[in-house]
Amino acid sequence: MTSSVFAAERLLFTPATPDTNAISTIFAFPNEYSVGITSLGYQVVWATLAMRADVQVSRLFTDIHEQLPRQPELLGFSMSWELDYVNILNLLESLEIPIRAIARKDHHPIVFGGGPVLTANPEPFADFFDVILLGDGENLLDNFINAYKAVRNADRQTQLKALAQVPGIYVPCLYEVEYHDVDGAIKSINPISPEIPAVVQKQTYRGNTLSASTVVTEKAAWENIYMVEVVRSCPEMCRFCLASYLTLPFRSASLEGSLIPAIERGLEVTNRLGLLGASVTQHPEFESLLDYISQPKYDDVRLSIASVRTNTVTVQLAQTLAKRDTKSLTIAVESGSERLRQIINKKLHNDEIIQAAVNAKAGGLTGLKLYGMVGIPGEEPEDLDATVTMMRDIKKAAPGLRLTLGCSTFVPKSHTPFQWLGVNRQAEKRLQLLQKQLKPQGIDFRPESYNWSIIQALLSRGDRRLSKLLELTRNFGDSLGSYKRAFKELKGTLPDLDFYVYANWSTEQVLPWSHLHGPLPQSTLVKHLADATSQFKSSIKELQPLK
Repeated sequence: MTSSVFAAERLLFTPATPDTNAISTIFAFPNEYSVGITSLGYQVVWATLAMRADVQVSRLFTDIHEQLPRQPELLGFSMSWELDYVNILNLLESLEIPIRAIARKDHHPIVFGGGPVLTANPEPFADFFDVILLGDGENLLDNFINAYKAVRNADRQTQLKALAQVPGIYVPCLYEVEYHDVDGAIKSINPISPEIPAVVQKQTYRGNTLSASTVVTEKAAWENIYMVEVVRSCPEMCRFCLASYLTLPFRSASLEGSLIPAIERGLEVTNRLGLLGASVTQHPEFESLLDYISQPKYDDVRLSIASVRTNTVTVQLAQTLAKRDTKSLTIAVESGSERLRQIINKKLHNDEIIQAAVNAKAGGLTGLKLYGMVGIPGEEPEDLDATVTMMRDIKKAAPGLRLTLGCSTFVPKSHTPFQWLGVNRQAEKRLQLLQKQLKPQGIDFRPESYNWSIIQALLSRGDRRLSKLLELTRNFGDSLGSYKRAFKELKGTLPDLDFYVYANWSTEQVLPWSHLHGPLPQSTLVKHLADATSQFKSSIKELQPLK
């Protein structure tokens, strides 16, 4: 079974033949193969390692694996989803490696991790990793391997101290966290010795050649898809958005130098193309890219496109997609309330949303999926009414277009202006209210689980004290109930759920990630927060320091 899965792969790179003394490495994705192999980040890192003759890399998933070395020197995890931490702990145990970094000895591999979850806020998971790579992998990965080679034969502590000198490499055990109280806010985060950098800066790749699939397979969750990253980050900077703030600046792939060659390469092995990015249609030459894909030689190509900016939905775009076997488009509107969109810096008007629906239908698409959110800071009941009205207006303007509203709860994210604001306790009721009002209108309303949002908020604002909680929760199963049960058991040794999830934090307090710097300084985030809160109708509780 395993060999047939790997045999189905069509590689778009040439792996190197490993040297006799190559570094034995396991690179894992903490989920099933079909999910992991669909992750562009995982594919690119694996290919980068496999193209180095000084590394012998084997892949590991929760259901299958390649032949694994008996004594790996490095074990890496790509983490795209918070709850996959359970699988990381399971995989460590299956390899007979201690779950906690502090318990590992010289003969154990260096356990490293990267990916969006760990770059955003690694602290809840910090005790499980020896090394965390913060930011874009393009230069960081090679720098990590080269730095490891220089200390390959040293003892573990020497290795970790040397790796910590590399920009973007975070070694959690070399930093000490002090708290005001065991169940209070953080007092300070400092390196344990003067030679360790006080701050780790997330690494940003600034080139104009972005990522593309390194493997295509029918066994992927998106069967036979070839993915091309069109843009990285998003220029809109909605105040809550991790995909924009954490990955700034906005970069677009060169059309002639990167996109077209990548697409030509991929379409030799498959006819399924996925264009990826937080705001694909904002590529400065997006129309030229569409013209290129619209050539007759690509008539049989099935095209999928990630979320698009509302005011870029033209009839031409809809026609191209409809012709390429795409039935619907996805746009993020957040709310039907103009006032709320101003608060979050979403530069968008209802008439543009309605026009996008009209254009989608005129171009031959049959569906439009909108993404919304409840519990946005400053939200009032009338803002929900505005969302219902907007959905009705779209339905009236584009009759026959299948409308879906996917709706999540606002979750504060690190490195964004709203990182200091808690989850709205009314959010669950508000999701139910929208459901009640939209269902009779024939609008498909798809709320994201409120309980999952609570867990997400806990992990996105969590600190190191959560590692004990995560281990316990894993033993109880990972439902919201098991988190609550674990909090009960650990009462008095860490703050309660409310502190992490619902509390508004002070802009003065030390955040769990204060020593891990994103693209923008804290002063800029505070200014963006002030711009937003100045527009709130009802004043939120003053952001007082938490002791």
